[in-house]
Amino acid sequence: MTTVPQATYRFQLRAEFDFDDAAAVVPYLSGLGISHAYLSPILQAAPGSTHGYDVVDHSRLSEPMGGRPAFERLSARLAESRMGAIADVVSNHVAVPTPESLNKALWSVLRLGPGSQYAEWFDVDWGSGNQPLLMAVLGRRIGKVLADNELSVDGDVLRYYEHEYPLRPGTEQLPLEELVTEQWYRLAHWRVADEELNYRRFFDVDTLAAVRQEIQEVFDATHQLLLELLHEGKLNGYRIDHPDGLADPRGYLRRLAERTGGAWVVVEKILEGDEELPRDWPCAGTTGYDALLRVGGLFVDPAGAAPLAALHSELTGAPADFGPVVEEAKREVVQNSQYAEVHRLVELLARICQDDVRLRDHTRRAFHEVVAELLVHFDVYRAYVVPGEDAPPTAVVALERAADKARANLDEDRQATLDVVLHLLLGRETSTIDERARAELIVRFQQTCGPVMAKGVEDTAFYRWFRLTSLNEVGGDPEHFGVTPEEFHAYSTQLNRHWPKTMTTLSTHDTKRSEDVRARLGVLSEQPAAWSEAVREWRLRSEDHRSPLLDGSTEYLFWQTLFGTWDNGPLAEERMQGYLLKAIREAKRNTSWTSPDEEYEQTVAAFATAVLNDQIVLEAVRRFADEQAGYVRAATLGQKLVQLTMPGVPDVYQGTELVDLSLVDPDNRRPVDYTERIERLKRLDAGGKPDDLSDEKLLVTSRALRIRRQYPDAFAGSYTPLPTSNGHAVAFARGDAVITVATRLPAALQRLGGWGESTVVLPSGRWKNVLTGREVGTGAARIDELLLDLPVALLVRS
Repeated sequence: MTTVPQATYRFQLRAEFDFDDAAAVVPYLSGLGISHAYLSPILQAAPGSTHGYDVVDHSRLSEPMGGRPAFERLSARLAESRMGAIADVVSNHVAVPTPESLNKALWSVLRLGPGSQYAEWFDVDWGSGNQPLLMAVLGRRIGKVLADNELSVDGDVLRYYEHEYPLRPGTEQLPLEELVTEQWYRLAHWRVADEELNYRRFFDVDTLAAVRQEIQEVFDATHQLLLELLHEGKLNGYRIDHPDGLADPRGYLRRLAERTGGAWVVVEKILEGDEELPRDWPCAGTTGYDALLRVGGLFVDPAGAAPLAALHSELTGAPADFGPVVEEAKREVVQNSQYAEVHRLVELLARICQDDVRLRDHTRRAFHEVVAELLVHFDVYRAYVVPGEDAPPTAVVALERAADKARANLDEDRQATLDVVLHLLLGRETSTIDERARAELIVRFQQTCGPVMAKGVEDTAFYRWFRLTSLNEVGGDPEHFGVTPEEFHAYSTQLNRHWPKTMTTLSTHDTKRSEDVRARLGVLSEQPAAWSEAVREWRLRSEDHRSPLLDGSTEYLFWQTLFGTWDNGPLAEERMQGYLLKAIREAKRNTSWTSPDEEYEQTVAAFATAVLNDQIVLEAVRRFADEQAGYVRAATLGQKLVQLTMPGVPDVYQGTELVDLSLVDPDNRRPVDYTERIERLKRLDAGGKPDDLSDEKLLVTSRALRIRRQYPDAFAGSYTPLPTSNGHAVAFARGDAVITVATRLPAALQRLGGWGESTVVLPSGRWKNVLTGREVGTGAARIDELLLDLPVALLVRS
């Protein structure tokens, strides 16, 4: 068993699939070719947690998952198979649970305020020292809650339904109205949070409070058990959740590398455009969203961009470009859910400039306008400026680019304020400035950029604009329509040179759609005319089901989702309804999580129900879907083989070794049928032929993973693009022992008459296709012969 994974398999652990359940599947994973089980967060989380990112106790392994004894059994089973484990680490935040007493550190701060030994754990603005910690949990304003006796005192605990809060010592006997004002916390209506919250949180989730990993004591306490398991050999590395939320991501990773001896660590970092991971981060790379974009893009035809844009505008009335949609959504986030964070930045700026007579005439209102514009136009998740160090060139470029865009929306006076703010954020302004305050400003601004990007783009704009929904993916770009083989090869070459041990992926617990849904949707880019005709037919046949309240965007999202999840029939109604409800609330156009419009939501649900039970409409969808089966097959198998054999450590998300047509969480956390997978693999290993696309995907997955295990030097070696005479093939060699060939854009290929005499140039020697057993010689090999049985080939030197 190697400490650096050859391939990982992501488990979504929870009470219903615990450590013992994972242990039972280990022999199957070993047979599949996996080297490391990749575990979702394993520490004790809030009651009922379905994901584990809401940790309440860092000193215990999850009790619902079986606790330490069950984890030891999982470790032993992995060791028997010479496998290891990687754990997902939630370093940025902890849960504000219900009841609140479950989080010992938080309970202490609520009771003792700034005097608590845990007060430095949390990023709280105590104001002048006596501003209470805002707990926005009340269903109504505090006056009505008090009037209706919804609060009660039980000894030294204040209760509000299932919530409980400690009383500040000495206040137990006070009258209730006086008592609630004398605590180190302020109970408030839940709507107050976005405007007055005074602790840093994860994005806009009040129940996830950020912790300060830059403090040694906090790092030690929150990592002690995880480091203990690593040094015992029961963990071999970590996946770090949301490092951009930390005050000092590089410093955190350096401390982690020092404490682990340089263990394999990947970070959940979204890279925008040509952005690269900072080279001075001591880690193996990212969790693979950047690879997902390039691999998926290989199977999207750029020629489909314009006609699909025209159809999208026709059906939805949306703008032709995605940019205005992003700007509008980010502006809403800055004005609403991130208002408290923006306000804190403004107060910092005001305090800094008040202390310097040269800067004193810039007003809070000016600062607010400038900060808002910078956040709206900042187009990466973070600029890595470290207080006290010169800003790196990439950070300077990112901030100046945002400032240039912001300048267009500001008058001359505000532009002068913008210049001051920019200099402060880049660490350039000096003189009488409070250095601690400026350092806080630099860090806090960067910690705010990520939430604005995530909530504005991923969780709003992606649900408003979908020329092709497969491109609306975490780490993706809806305007990056297709990736050429040359672009993919250039990316892979750079990856192999600088980040050869990074993770690659196609599906995660955070992806908006599984890899196979995206593969299905990608084929639409090759035949936009046929898709347009099909959608118009379906709309005509479903006209009687369409209420005037149903907007074009939601309807078009439904049709794409219906086709993308089609599996010999429509997606189960319960799953479709759950997805649509989440999608329209995330879009925040006609309804939202905080202000749901029941009439509109019922309109959408009624339309979906009617279509899913209309056999005439479904038969029309079936005809179109059947026509795409061959193209879908090529894209499904092609992107999987490419991801498994390109540079990096491939991850297989639970269950996706078969065709998996899942949507955004919680749909992608449904139970996995491992009995079916074990039986399918056993039959294939016994020489059985694939019966369906799921069998073929399992064949490709298992053979590619086993080849990685058999030829580790090849995959640790070079990446060489192979010449082809046809752009519908992508081919590359790993080391001198393994070759990948995949079909891309098969519908367009068929229109051109197929492969004809197209060739791929193979290195010298004899080669065997491990997917079919066929052998081929050196030199220019005919692609049609290589891909006679499957649209992909995996060759090894024979």
